[in-house]
Amino acid sequence: MSAIKGAAAELGTERIRKLLVQYAVPAIIAMTASSLYNMVDSIFIGHGVGPLAISGLALTFPLMNLAAAFGSLVGVGAATLISMRLGQRDFETAQRVLGNVVVLNLIIGVAFGAAALLLLDPILYFFGASEATIGYAREYMTIILAGNVITHMYLGLNAVLRASGHPRKSMYATINTVIINTILDPLFIFGFGWGIRGAAIATVLAQVISLVWQFRILSNREELLHFRRGIYQLRKKIVRDMLAIGMSPFLMNLAACFIVILINKGLKTYGGDLMIGAYGIVNRLAFFFVMIVLGINQGMQPIAGYNFGARQYDRVLRVLKLTIIGATVITSTGFLIGEIVPRLAVGLFTTDEELIRLSVEGMRIVFIFFPIIGFQMVATNFFMSIGMASKAIFLSLSRQLLFLMPGLLFLPRFFDLHAQWSGSWGVWCAMPLSDLLASLVAFFMLTYQLRKFRAIRAEQSANDR
Repeated sequence: MSAIKGAAAELGTERIRKLLVQYAVPAIIAMTASSLYNMVDSIFIGHGVGPLAISGLALTFPLMNLAAAFGSLVGVGAATLISMRLGQRDFETAQRVLGNVVVLNLIIGVAFGAAALLLLDPILYFFGASEATIGYAREYMTIILAGNVITHMYLGLNAVLRASGHPRKSMYATINTVIINTILDPLFIFGFGWGIRGAAIATVLAQVISLVWQFRILSNREELLHFRRGIYQLRKKIVRDMLAIGMSPFLMNLAACFIVILINKGLKTYGGDLMIGAYGIVNRLAFFFVMIVLGINQGMQPIAGYNFGARQYDRVLRVLKLTIIGATVITSTGFLIGEIVPRLAVGLFTTDEELIRLSVEGMRIVFIFFPIIGFQMVATNFFMSIGMASKAIFLSLSRQLLFLMPGLLFLPRFFDLHAQWSGSWGVWCAMPLSDLLASLVAFFMLTYQLRKFRAIRAEQSANDR
């Protein structure tokens, strides 16, 4: 046990660059695998079922975002809380957080899955489904929602593993899920002829297998955090703190749900069902790079949280700087691919020429300001990692609600009435414009906070003399 506590304590003593590599690389691999996990379904569905099936899959994105919102409410909040309590040497509270994660995920996972299943058709029509696409969306989401509690538990325990000093085990859980899903997808879609339903079954089954492995790890009494009696009773303070920290990603995903609804409705109105499929492809490609940045952020999170809890502000600032540099390199790479070889990327998903043409046009627009969104994502996650929930929430919502939502409401009409392009161009253009404005807001907020840290650091140095 003391050795494990020492492993957690290295967050406050080891070189920051080494720590970030140690924690971020497994998280990056895991998040890259997770993004491939999402892309695999789209690729196999596009080639095995057809272009309209991709549109049907894209219609499920808002509901998936809503499910992810509730998952992150618990998982992200728990991970940050565990990191901070370990930094404060409060091991008993960190242990109780684990128990509360299990109970909350069980309650929320079952409740959300059951409610969404009961209202599935009205929800999908509200999201922009038509008679041509709702069958695909319904088949896929019926299976996914039936296994929703599995998804919540799997993601929540993965966050706990990462925060408690096991980034590699967290990575292995994600990679295992991707590999299993990639093997089962072609077997179920092509071999058994289950179509889009087969892709959903492969997804849930892969998560079940990884969840069993996670339970085995956390049942080991030698682990710093492990399942034991007395930790499963919900504690008001733990739940409140966990949900307060997790509120930022929750609201971000909730806002993303409404945003995707507006995008789907706008693209359907001005471009038709196939245009929704084009957005589905572009979204998956953008998501690939976003997930890598999230991996870097996950590597930063325990380091920043631990050192902030230990009041080692020099180390907090150092990990922030390195994370921003890494995130910017990743999103700049996405920009180059999106602007130079978009057809090559889009061609992975479909051979339909019209769908390829629409996707290439959309990708070039969406990726235009991609180099700067890495900074915006890191700034948001940084505030969340050090427990400044209100600032993280504001930054999370600034892109979605302050900038993107008004853009999606007004730009399509403007393009349709006053420009030579169709209203669908207004939908595409609203996305990079919101990226630019949100990044400017993040820059000013982060600059202000860093001045405070430097003032505290100067005061500490003066007192040490």
